Amino acid sequence: MQSPQTPADEKERLKTLHSLNILDTPPQERFDRLVRMAKRIFNVPIALVSLVDDKRQWFKACIGLDATETSRDISFCGHTILCRAPFIITDARKDLRFADNPLVTGPPHIVFYAGCPLHYGDGSAMGTLCIIDTRPRTLDDDELGLFKDLTHLTERELAATHLATLDELTGVVNRRGFLTLAEKALTLSARGHLSLVLAYFDLDSFKTINDDFGHEEGDLALKIFSQLMQRCFRESDIVARLGGDEFVVLLTNADETFARESISRFRSELDQYNRQANKQYNLTFSDGLASVTAENPLSIAEMLKQADEQMYHQKRNKAL
Repeated sequence: MQSPQTPADEKERLKTLHSLNILDTPPQERFDRLVRMAKRIFNVPIALVSLVDDKRQWFKACIGLDATETSRDISFCGHTILCRAPFIITDARKDLRFADNPLVTGPPHIVFYAGCPLHYGDGSAMGTLCIIDTRPRTLDDDELGLFKDLTHLTERELAATHLATLDELTGVVNRRGFLTLAEKALTLSARGHLSLVLAYFDLDSFKTINDDFGHEEGDLALKIFSQLMQRCFRESDIVARLGGDEFVVLLTNADETFARESISRFRSELDQYNRQANKQYNLTFSDGLASVTAENPLSIAEMLKQADEQMYHQKRNKAL
């Protein structure tokens, strides 16, 4: 058996894949519809939208299989993402690369495989649209054209899903994306007995910026604020705009002391920006924290509520 090689752009590819916020998410009709179409058009028992992660391939949509993922080492899709064109195996039992593959010798007994790489905007291959049969097959030119068309539709759905979790103005994760990522982080942290801290931020006097200098300047202030947040916090932390002038950061494997130090660095960066920008207003914020530990388990909703209340308490004290 030949395991798939690693793409030359693997580090960047995985970073893009993870930024889509789609791995381990519930089924979506937009992808389920595509695999149903593929199954019906090509008359195959199995059709998949597969995303190739670091050690596994995970099925965003699947028809004909009970599994939700398989090891990347034995995956056909791991080979497909190395290609620019469709990757087709007419009879895997006669192909030295796959003849002894457990997916061929055992369930689901793959014989025919056809996969098209799913590319994202930067050209990275995120995964595949693939069809599988338990008998030898080929695709004629018309079928190949249809297969490519379905692949382009799938790529567009991936892009649309990503955009739905991003804040259009700042480019950071929006509320929807944050809740999805935060739930995953909470589950993983509980499994690994790690602590989490949620930091809640609200810009001070943001309405005044809009009223005195216009909404265009207000939008610029939000962009600058989010850019500095991304610069000051770790890549592993989840930065999000919940709406308006409210932002959050979920710090993984961190305690409140570390979070306070991170916020202090962020405040210093913001002070430096204010001095250099020399605008008629300063960007400042109020903040609140909520933490999750083994002794203090909280849901994401409870963390948001607790940190929000602490933040508003700080804001009220500033107004006194």
